[in-house]
Amino acid sequence: MKISRMNKGSWGKIIAFFDIETDEGFTIKGFKLVGGNDGTFVGFPSQEKDGEYYDTIYASKELRVEITSLAKGEYKNPSEPVEEEIPF
Repeated sequence: MKISRMNKGSWGKIIAFFDIETDEGFTIKGFKLVGGNDGTFVGFPSQEKDGEYYDTIYASKELRVEITSLAKGEYKNPSEPVEEEIPF
């Protein structure tokens, strides 16, 4: 699993938006890195319904910790762009 895109900025408590690419090739869009009162955490993709926001992706506690660690690492030390060879 890796961060495929991260946009840093300041949108209230949100400090970055990012997408994750799984080892199987799926890209999941819409994660948020949030600077909360109790530390930085990852907000999962969500949808609004009747004024409330509901996560559209569910993950175990262990996976949430892994994604948070991955996002914090990418935020602090962005990976350099990988130059891929064009196949033709």
